[in-house]
Amino acid sequence: MRTLLMISSLLCSASVLAQPQLRQYSASIEQSVWQLSKNTPLECQLQHEIPQFGQAVFRSVASKGLNLDFELQMLRLPDNYGLAEVLSVPPAWRPGTPAKAVASMKLLKQYNGDLPKKTAWTLLTELEQGFSPTFYFSDWYSPYDKVVAAMNPVQFPANYHQFNQCVSRLLPYGFDDIAFTVLSYESGGDKLTRESERRLAQIAEYLKYDQDIAYVEIQGYTDSYGGRWMNEQLSVKRAEKVKSFFVAAGLSEDKVQVEGFGERRHVAPNDTALERKQNRRVVLQLTKP
Repeated sequence: MRTLLMISSLLCSASVLAQPQLRQYSASIEQSVWQLSKNTPLECQLQHEIPQFGQAVFRSVASKGLNLDFELQMLRLPDNYGLAEVLSVPPAWRPGTPAKAVASMKLLKQYNGDLPKKTAWTLLTELEQGFSPTFYFSDWYSPYDKVVAAMNPVQFPANYHQFNQCVSRLLPYGFDDIAFTVLSYESGGDKLTRESERRLAQIAEYLKYDQDIAYVEIQGYTDSYGGRWMNEQLSVKRAEKVKSFFVAAGLSEDKVQVEGFGERRHVAPNDTALERKQNRRVVLQLTKP
């Protein structure tokens, strides 16, 4: 009987020891700071410090479509693969309100956690309503602990309003949309078509906010009407005129390379007006470091 009691006691003790401990990270009311850390027509970033754990970052960038992503930046990156359960926890002043299961976030070895657009917007909506998006996962460095990292909605609304304003002002195109551009010309000169003028204006607008361009390659071409030498000179003239645009936009001349190929390298026959228009072109290739 005594042996059975001892075994029962040991099992109970083992059961108690097996219960994981919660290691919790969250900003207090006094520590809760939301910051619009990037606010340009190219990028909007809203971030929140989680003391001794890392940062929660929402980010949207210039693009053809509305986009948003979320990144949980951790001071101590995962040392293994796993899942974090994402819950929206109600504030203390709403007793009886259950927590909401939002998503499961993949945790990859030596990478920050991230969530896609729809889930990121859900987290922002929950924060706006006073809830705390909270991440639960097993600690990779201790078999006895579970980690709980939470965002504090205090001070969130005003900064969220600024973030939304920033997102509404993002350019409807990004670097990938302008990095490779073909400009078309009217016949017999270096005047761009209206569509290409609008395209060049878009590039000019983009360059106001991003000077981090490493190199621009400009190649000029013509149709096959006229003499071959004259066409080659015309293609160089077209390319040089575009180069002057980039220099005026702030790029140094040594970052811009110009070549004229005249009527070589056609992309269409020269039998119709539409085909000749395709051949009258300047091709731009922008690269970044």
